[in-house]
Amino acid sequence: MLSRIAESLFWIGRYIERADGTARILDVYLQLLLEDVAVDEDTACRALLGVMGHDAPPERKLTRVDVVNTLATDRSQPASIAYSVNAARENARRAREIISTELWEVLNATYANMPRRVSPEQVHVMFGWVRERAALAGGMADSTASRDDAWSFLNLGRFIERADMVARLLATRALTEASGPSWTTILRSVGAYEAYLRTYRGVPSSTNAAEFLLLDRLFPRSILFSIRGAEDCLHDIEPRHDRVGYVDPAQRMLGQIRAELEFTPIQEIIERLPTVMDKVQSTTTAVSHAVRERYFPTHNLPAWTREAS
Repeated sequence: MLSRIAESLFWIGRYIERADGTARILDVYLQLLLEDVAVDEDTACRALLGVMGHDAPPERKLTRVDVVNTLATDRSQPASIAYSVNAARENARRAREIISTELWEVLNATYANMPRRVSPEQVHVMFGWVRERAALAGGMADSTASRDDAWSFLNLGRFIERADMVARLLATRALTEASGPSWTTILRSVGAYEAYLRTYRGVPSSTNAAEFLLLDRLFPRSILFSIRGAEDCLHDIEPRHDRVGYVDPAQRMLGQIRAELEFTPIQEIIERLPTVMDKVQSTTTAVSHAVRERYFPTHNLPAWTREAS
């Protein structure tokens, strides 16, 4: 496979997942601002922008409208949903000879219908629409792609981005502490509530909910599931035949963070949740750079504030 095609597929997967994850995080926290009048809006908005990798302007107070404009509809802002939708469509155009017509049509239609402005009353509807379009794009990829290297590169991007986005969601919960959304809200935001109930059969507690989203080996949006999925994709792209160790730094870094999560007691992880989530995000960034250097070194990494820093 050509290097440029592999890179485009990798970033299609990442940008689809990034749009979905950003919509989920914004939906949860903007709804919290509406429901809890005790939460300081400026502080909450700055914390949210910081977690999403965007530096908030210090000269004025921020509102939820600023957050929506910056992280949802601004097509020039690399951290926004609109930017991710545009970037996914542009990468699909470059890989047009590889991806299916159905996937191309989904991404193209999503780009064409992405709103440039949205009122406060419409944000919840827009976020739901973004999640549905991301799910449709993922479903089209699942049902129309051969399970070859192209599939592995696309899914590698999806898994790396999903681990990063769930880490960001848990980091925002840790930063807001008691004023943040409940664990039930967090679980619902990632579609995990019913799966959690079937697993733990009780009202979500901080320990069980964090454990489920971090370490569950069967739930597809847990961080551990995503890291293991990324490892499997790298193995499929380049099976390991060495008798000792790992030559690929991306596989080595994924294995290290997976082992740290699996073998650290959950209470210790919860006590250091912001630090651990920051390490997960740093690892996904480093893995993305390592994949670029190994498989498409002649191309520039698409810009995003977190990864550019």
